[in-house]
Amino acid sequence: MAGSDREMVAAAGAGRMGRGIAVVFAYAGHPVTLVDLKPRDGADAVRVRDDALGEIRQTLTMLAGIGMIGAEAIEPILSRVTFAIADQAPAALARADVIFEGVPETIEAKQDAFALLSAHTRADAIIASTTSTMLSDELQGFVTPPERFLNAHWLNPAFLVPLVEISPGAKTDHDVTQRLVDLLEGIGKVPVVCKASPGFIVPRLQALCMNEAARLVEEGVASAEEIDKATRFGFGFRFAVLGVLEFIDWGGGDILYHADRYMSEALGTDRYTAPKIVEDNMQAGRIGLKTREGFLDYSDMDVAAYQRDRLAAFVGLLKHMGAARPPVV
Repeated sequence: MAGSDREMVAAAGAGRMGRGIAVVFAYAGHPVTLVDLKPRDGADAVRVRDDALGEIRQTLTMLAGIGMIGAEAIEPILSRVTFAIADQAPAALARADVIFEGVPETIEAKQDAFALLSAHTRADAIIASTTSTMLSDELQGFVTPPERFLNAHWLNPAFLVPLVEISPGAKTDHDVTQRLVDLLEGIGKVPVVCKASPGFIVPRLQALCMNEAARLVEEGVASAEEIDKATRFGFGFRFAVLGVLEFIDWGGGDILYHADRYMSEALGTDRYTAPKIVEDNMQAGRIGLKTREGFLDYSDMDVAAYQRDRLAAFVGLLKHMGAARPPVV
């Protein structure tokens, strides 16, 4: 680690993702360098620097305006962010403990960026790509040594969404993965680790949901306004408290299985066919809370207390949404 008790972070690429990551780490007390890897003439380099730092200031001002930070915190946070133009990139990268790559989503741009990062960073520095489309196994070969590389997929806006999807490649050192998980947890993020697979976790889930919502409009089932209302107060409301697999266990995997069969037949599509694991769990008696085992293990849990806790969370969310009405007495 560079000479302080907080890791020095570099965001390689001065676009939206790099700027968001700079806000995240500066907010959490880390020194951050936003590195523009693209060579530019003097006037253009100054323009990009001013745009980037100006947007970061605007973001912090917005956060103060909505009560997330006090206005007095803007300057101290901003003071932790420095900007490096392409000529300054080698020196800035050499000081970094963790580098997040955020260049355009083309293989050529990634290859050029990782060649530069490999040449100018310490061998023990972590290099993480923020790509939303390319697998860590595809990109790992562009990094030297490859053991220090993995994907870290942030969800926008990065400075608000807690989740970061961590996807190590086949050659990623386990200690590198754990170091990045520890770093992200230390700044209040919620990292999840998944295999190198197209769509990671959240994009894969949300793509299905978004496409189905569009089909509902296309088929004339309901208006866009009604579908979005159903999403906020039914779909999203419940999944803000229960994870998707936890939700299956809550209601019962058997209910999902039979609902899938009905939907497949009624709509004449295989989009709703249950995966084999749902049927296997049924046959093994693992259908959720009712059997104390499903996708999750409830064998040593006080199920009644767990249910009360989740219902209390629902009530808290209803109050937050302004949707909890007092009873008529």
